Amino acid sequence: MDLNHYRFHTEWTVDADCRTAYAALKDLGSYASWWPEVKSVVPLSATRAAVLIMGLLPYCLEFVLEHQIDDEEAGTLRASLVGDLQGWSSWRVHDSASGCRLVYEQEVVVKKRLLRVLAPIARPVFKLNHALMMRRGRRGLQRHLAGRS
Repeated sequence: MDLNHYRFHTEWTVDADCRTAYAALKDLGSYASWWPEVKSVVPLSATRAAVLIMGLLPYCLEFVLEHQIDDEEAGTLRASLVGDLQGWSSWRVHDSASGCRLVYEQEVVVKKRLLRVLAPIARPVFKLNHALMMRRGRRGLQRHLAGRS
């Protein structure tokens, strides 16, 4: 098993219209305003942005995110990631009985040297850091969406 390969699956339910949630997730430039761990998003083109994230641990990850799939009717967003993280991430957005259900998936290989060296002993901590980041992201998105309605 490659200790620097990660696959994440997270599901959120937010109290919002799915079109509004989809628009918020598509708007990369807004992420830093509602997701505490997203420190900056610098647009490079209409479909590409340089992203800087920092979780609760004292390291930053930098990567370029590029939209690959943007299908609002199907509720699917997918992007490639190149940099400290290499791989892809996606959102699937659809209605549910309790609001709008958001399914996030990510499959990446960590390229940042420090994290690669620490992976044999710190992998569980890196996974916990990701889980906490996702929890804070859901709360931030819910507040952001509440302010848009």
